[in-house]
Amino acid sequence: MSLPKPVMRGLLAKRIRFHLPIAFSLALLAAIGFKYTVTEPRKQAYADFYKQYDSVKEFNAMKEAGIFESVRPSGE
Repeated sequence: MSLPKPVMRGLLAKRIRFHLPIAFSLALLAAIGFKYTVTEPRKQAYADFYKQYDSVKEFNAMKEAGIFESVRPSGE
């Protein structure tokens, strides 16, 4: 009694046919998950921040603090 020989012909193509759709599905699922758990909240946080951001007020606060070397505070 002997064991049957393993079928090697077409083994790679058969395994690729099985694993490729699974790999694409998982990659698509990961991309969609990343989009809705990371990028969308980040875009919303930026939109909320810049909705109330006043760049002139921020510049004047930094100017008064002496951060810039080329801009004199308004008191001088």
